[in-house]
Amino acid sequence: MRHKHVIYGLVVVVGAILLFVVYYLYLGSTAPTGQQALVRLNNSNIDSLKQSFNDSADSVRVVVMLSPT
Repeated sequence: MRHKHVIYGLVVVVGAILLFVVYYLYLGSTAPTGQQALVRLNNSNIDSLKQSFNDSADSVRVVVMLSPT
């Protein structure tokens, strides 16, 4: 009987982790109302970021890079 409880517990934990991963990767990437859309940087759009950063030399600029690793 105790063995079944452990298996059910593991199934619930793995299911919760999978739901969190799906939400984080696919559903959680929208910006709040009034904020600019989120942008994923890659090789094709990094030059646009550099240009925008350099063009706004007269204002405060902050670049934050976060890595999950």
